[in-house]
Amino acid sequence: MTTIQQMKSNAASRKSKSKFGVLALIFLSVVINYMDRTNISVAAQAISDDLELTKVQMGIIFSAFAWTYSIMQIPGGMLVDSVRIRILYPVILVAWSAATIVQGLLSSFSAIVGCRMAIGFFEAPSYPANNKIVTQWFAEQERAGAIAVYTSGQFIGLAFLMPVLAIIQQWFGWRGLFFISGGIGILWAGVWYLLYRDPAPEHDDEENINSQEAIKAHTQAQVAKAPVKSQAQASASWSNLKIAFSSRKLWGIYIGQFCLGGTLIFFLTWFPTYLAEYRGLSELNTGFVASIPFLAAFCGVLLSGFVSDWLVRKGVSNEVARKTPIILGLLLSSSVIFANYVESTQWVTFFLSVTFFGNGLASINWVFVSLIAPKHMVGLVGGCFNFIGGLSAVTVPIAIGYLAKDGDFRPALVLVACLALIGLCSYIFLVGKVEQIQVPNSDENDEILPAAQAVSPQSTSSGGAQ
Repeated sequence: MTTIQQMKSNAASRKSKSKFGVLALIFLSVVINYMDRTNISVAAQAISDDLELTKVQMGIIFSAFAWTYSIMQIPGGMLVDSVRIRILYPVILVAWSAATIVQGLLSSFSAIVGCRMAIGFFEAPSYPANNKIVTQWFAEQERAGAIAVYTSGQFIGLAFLMPVLAIIQQWFGWRGLFFISGGIGILWAGVWYLLYRDPAPEHDDEENINSQEAIKAHTQAQVAKAPVKSQAQASASWSNLKIAFSSRKLWGIYIGQFCLGGTLIFFLTWFPTYLAEYRGLSELNTGFVASIPFLAAFCGVLLSGFVSDWLVRKGVSNEVARKTPIILGLLLSSSVIFANYVESTQWVTFFLSVTFFGNGLASINWVFVSLIAPKHMVGLVGGCFNFIGGLSAVTVPIAIGYLAKDGDFRPALVLVACLALIGLCSYIFLVGKVEQIQVPNSDENDEILPAAQAVSPQSTSSGGAQ
């Protein structure tokens, strides 16, 4: 074995050992991310009572996070591309954690709304950063598994954190809950900076020279045809935008994502208030009961991905392998309405767990972007998919606040069930047959727009509130 081969082998071995540590760092960062994002739902009833806020005002507070989080997705991604991850991640961790701490000092509705917007603003680059880290550290055939591991942190982390957050609030009050949550994030920022390292380059000098020559040749070719390409690209961009918003199939997955996100956002915002206020559970019992549906959702996510991939490997069509989990999941999600007709906590927990399990089962919906969108439009369609899905995090919390303003959550659960059924119908009647949209001159467009990026599952599986 040559010296260069030995160096490559040693580097690959070190990277293989390190990447699982990096994955653990991302997983725990996702858990902290969602802790600071959803601790407001645990504290909601106490805040409402203490500050005398209405249900509508609480709905606006729940929604405020999504206002800035959605708007900052693209700028956040650009920031990730221009700043080293080892520096950027601790900075945004400290920033959103500091905003979380400040929440505990506030006593007005408008100030809390502003703080929630700040948390959304600073959390926005976190998932693009997670994407970049996985791309740098994991081979292409390993990335789906790595993504599944760290995105599961949003469900499994909250399943265990809900009781813990409830206990913290019982001991230290809602202000103490924010102080402790934010403090954990700041400490974790220091741990991240100490432990995380960008992966070392693995290419030898010869490969670098070849790469530089290829880049130089490609650049010269691009410069030679730049004027023509610029005009064609502008025309193609408008044409692509028209297709993205006029296709029946694409509107089917957009509406489906909005509806799926509406179900998810209920659990991330109003669910603990529903248990405590409408069902009469204590703070501590609310935390423990709330954890059960999150475990169910975690199981749904894993089952959906593994079963769907297994069916595809067995030669089953996308029509069955990809679409069935979504339709079944949305159908199960509509079972939330049955919670309106039972009294016992056990039955309420059962129906809400079935609902959230269905939501997890349907989370495979992100794959339809790459299955249906023309190849040169995957990035554009993925952006539309995320944006429209993210609108559910803006609108649904406020709508639930209006529906439950008199303390009766039954109309709110009807809304969640209706959203699930609308999403179900959108996949059956609007998406229809699972096939890629055909666009005239698509080969030419592929050449014009080669940089479209595929949408990642974790940016869409949380109803646009990742």
